[in-house]
Amino acid sequence: MHPDLEALLALQAEDAEIHQMEERLQATEPRLKQLDKARDQVHVALERSKVAIDGEEKKHKELLSRVTEHRQMHERNVATLDQVKKMKEATAAVMQVERARRILADEESELQTVHRRMGELRDSTAARELEAGELESTQVGARDEIDSERKRIEAELATLRAKRDGVAQSVPRQLLSKYERIRTRRPAGAVFPLREQSCGHCDTALPLHRRSLMVSTGVIEVCEACGVLLYATK
Repeated sequence: MHPDLEALLALQAEDAEIHQMEERLQATEPRLKQLDKARDQVHVALERSKVAIDGEEKKHKELLSRVTEHRQMHERNVATLDQVKKMKEATAAVMQVERARRILADEESELQTVHRRMGELRDSTAARELEAGELESTQVGARDEIDSERKRIEAELATLRAKRDGVAQSVPRQLLSKYERIRTRRPAGAVFPLREQSCGHCDTALPLHRRSLMVSTGVIEVCEACGVLLYATK
């Protein structure tokens, strides 16, 4: 085997191992995203509960102020009714008392409803806070495991890439440049053997004179159809 081809195939073997290791590293990403998604869902639900509580507390405060105001108004109307002597004035005072009483009753009913919702939301928020805490605790082990795995892979990749750089130095510069350009498009493989009369990658037939030249000289050619590097095995 020609030394240049031998060096090139050795480089491709190193790149194949690096490619597999990079795929292993990428395979950890979906696992992390799944953990992040579960955590985000819980925290979004918790935040919504807190916002809902804030809204109900604001409504409760406003209602309480209005109830207090209308209760005082009702008390004044009752006091006015007790003091009137004339029938016409009494009729008007009774109407004011009844109107204030209805408003007060409606607002007190709404106040109780809001108060009940606040209690339910506080219970729901407390449950979600507990769920978020438990989820964080259960994810610690999974995240640590993924982090350790990624660090191991990254350390192995650093070693492989250093080794690859050394192997690349033995490949002639022009041939290396061609290989690198092809490998950016085809990370899974850039160099293929002839398969009888055809490209070992796309199965396109090569002219006879090119095949003969490759066999006799060991020259490495480019497939005009798919662009990979080709070599003759005999």
